[in-house]
Amino acid sequence: MIVRWKYGLAAFALASASVQAMTADELVAKNLDARGGAAKLQAIKSLKSEGKLLVGGQFELAVVQYQKAPDSTRSEASIQGLTAVQAWDGKEGWQISPFQGRKDPEKMSADDAKALADDAPISGQLLGWQERGSKLEYLGTEDVDGTAAHKLKVTLKNGDVEYVYLDPDHFLEIRVVTQRSVRGTLVESVSDYGDYEQVDGVYFPFSVATESRPDGNGQQLTIEHAEANVPIDDALFAFPTTQGAGR
Repeated sequence: MIVRWKYGLAAFALASASVQAMTADELVAKNLDARGGAAKLQAIKSLKSEGKLLVGGQFELAVVQYQKAPDSTRSEASIQGLTAVQAWDGKEGWQISPFQGRKDPEKMSADDAKALADDAPISGQLLGWQERGSKLEYLGTEDVDGTAAHKLKVTLKNGDVEYVYLDPDHFLEIRVVTQRSVRGTLVESVSDYGDYEQVDGVYFPFSVATESRPDGNGQQLTIEHAEANVPIDDALFAFPTTQGAGR
């Protein structure tokens, strides 16, 4: 029994050492390779995605998302003839909120636009994290629904924090936990990624389930079609200069 116990400790030590030997840079490299390679990711300058968004388990909206390098994004969610818009042009965010009775575009506060800014990069936060002014740490492994996922902590330049969990076999993102300070309050969201499909040789998640904490509000995004490097005018992301020019 003593021999087996010592062997168990040795095996545990070796396993721990192998985990610690995996650096943050190595994990990022494996993630980029798994997605198709840094070169192919950088070659995607725009992305248009279409699908559906299930909110609260009962309301289904048609969704169109536009992204353009380096960091512009716009999403449109439609139901019963009404379309909500949220956009980030790389510097500021704005929205049209007809479900709240506001049909004219309005600018968003810096705090409210944080989520848009953070989600704007087409490739995510791992590619070029140094150039973005982020900080990266490897925090070992953590259980994600029975999987011992690699955990990376990405501290963005604006102070937001993303905990990125990579599948230990395929090194793709399976969960991202985001923490933001909004008007002095910590807001956390948990997004689970799945159904990866290739678009121009790059794997993107076509299923994203997100839950906000502590309110517990959830939504399920399902992408049905995506196309890369489509022509997208910069004006699509800019705050409309005339009333009603949301498109």
